[in-house]
Amino acid sequence: MATFMEGLYITILGVSVVFGVLIILSIAMYAIGKLEVSLVERAPVEEKVEEVSVEEKPKLEPRKVAVITAAILAYTAEKAAQLRPLPFKRKPSDVWRFYGLQTQMEEVENFNYEIGEW
Repeated sequence: MATFMEGLYITILGVSVVFGVLIILSIAMYAIGKLEVSLVERAPVEEKVEEVSVEEKPKLEPRKVAVITAAILAYTAEKAAQLRPLPFKRKPSDVWRFYGLQTQMEEVENFNYEIGEW
C-alpha cells in the first residue's frame, strides 16, 4: 500500500509541475502580447500623403486578346501531346516475401515436430 501511495504522490507532483510550468508560460506569453500592443500604440504614426498619378493603360482590342489566348492554348496543347508517360519500374522480385513465408512455414513445421504431431 505504501508503494501505491508513493506512486500516487509522484504522479500528483509531476502533473502539478507540468501544469504550473504551462501556467507560467501562458502568463509570460500574455504579458509579452500586452507589451507589444502597448509599444505599437505608443509609436508615432506618420501619415504620408503622396499623390499617385494614374496612367491609363492602353486597352487591348478583344480580337487581339482572343488571338493571343488561342495561340497560348495551341502551344500548351502541342506540348501536352508531346509528353509521354514514363514507364514505372517493376518490382525486382518477391524473394523477400517468399523467404518470409518459407521461414514462417518452417517454424510451424518445427513446432509441430517438437510436439510430436508430425
